[in-house]
Amino acid sequence: MRLVLASNNAGKLVELRTLFGPLGLDLVAQAALDVDEAEEPHASFVENALAKARHAARACGGAAMADDSGLCVDALGGAPGVASAHFATVDLPPGEREAQRRRQDAANNALLLQRLQGVADRRARYVCTLVALRSAYDPEPLIATGRWNGTLLRLPQGSSGFGYDPLVFIPTLDRSVAELDAATKNEHSHRAIAARQMLALMREEWFGG
Repeated sequence: MRLVLASNNAGKLVELRTLFGPLGLDLVAQAALDVDEAEEPHASFVENALAKARHAARACGGAAMADDSGLCVDALGGAPGVASAHFATVDLPPGEREAQRRRQDAANNALLLQRLQGVADRRARYVCTLVALRSAYDPEPLIATGRWNGTLLRLPQGSSGFGYDPLVFIPTLDRSVAELDAATKNEHSHRAIAARQMLALMREEWFGG
């Protein structure tokens, strides 16, 4: 079964292909099908994920899944939240997508550290909401949410991952997310937690257990 991923983030695609391997799904990024990214105007992860999934399902005429995720920082009232990917305003000249994303990530991390200067409360969590639809008009979207608690470092640590990974320290693993190997991250992350929930939902609702 082909499942279109409503994202052009190469890092997310790699992670989700690994996580959804047990179902034998053919997970295809929407960019490979010339589908543009949907608007994300909503204030919550679940609303944005649903909008993106419906957009991709409509464009591709079949099943689609969207991930909306981000970092929620207690001291910032939950920000950057749904704005995590574009927290900082950056002038990105035309260029290769992943190079632009890395530049945006660096600016986001710098702004987060700036906002937290002198702040003692460093609690934060990664949140991931997955929404899957059998078609654009599916009245029963499958919804799963994972939360991964951590604290924010004052300086980046590690070179793996993407986004805020160098700043998010996971106390239970005694490492930043950017210091984790792919297998460990895929076992513990917010996306992994949401994916396990979604796998269970798909098995039960789409594949009859």
